[in-house]
Amino acid sequence: MFDDIKNEEKAIKVQEELNEFIDLNNNFDSQNLSRVAGVDLAYWNEAGTEYAVCCIVVIDYETNEVLEKAHTVSIIDFPYVPGCLAFRELPLVLETAKKLSHEPDLYIFDGNGYMHPRHMGIATHAAIYLKKPTIGVAKSYFKIGSTDFIMPENYDGAYTDIVINNEVYGRALRTHKDVKPIFVSVGNYIDLETATRIVNKFVNKESHIPVPTRIADLETHSMRNVYKNAGCNSAD
Repeated sequence: MFDDIKNEEKAIKVQEELNEFIDLNNNFDSQNLSRVAGVDLAYWNEAGTEYAVCCIVVIDYETNEVLEKAHTVSIIDFPYVPGCLAFRELPLVLETAKKLSHEPDLYIFDGNGYMHPRHMGIATHAAIYLKKPTIGVAKSYFKIGSTDFIMPENYDGAYTDIVINNEVYGRALRTHKDVKPIFVSVGNYIDLETATRIVNKFVNKESHIPVPTRIADLETHSMRNVYKNAGCNSAD
């Protein structure tokens, strides 16, 4: 997919060109979601070669039951460049999504979406190819320019918007009292209020991050251990 994009300059040009496909409005029936997918990746290095495994977990929206898990492992040859994460991760995400038998209505990514210097975090970039609404949920703040976030008040559901140049990029959301906030941004085809409501719905007592990405995170660590212990020498 990105075979001809090997440096930061080309990657940024692609991100800027894709901006025209961003839609910050709901293009789905948000009151009748059935299946939501959580997406995460984990990396490791073996004999000088970098690998990653992508895991997608499909969850029943009402019951939180795990309906399906799928994964893909591959060599990573695009360098780590802050703000260009999708060029490392998106090929694995799309390959893993093809393996699903339960089609998700919406994807939640462990990462950013619109809250990105060029509004093209992994959640936004992926949505253009998945053609599904997406949400980005990051565990730490990816600072854009000199803008810091304002800490939300200390109660469940408190949030503050992250505003840059008079535009809301995302929000810091405190899902549990006395727990550090997470950072929610739309991916694509969804508005921020709906994204926040869905994230809050998926938070439980065991975790301050939403269930789909929490389970996907656990799955990536498990699969990484499997492949590391087996000596991963080829893509899945």
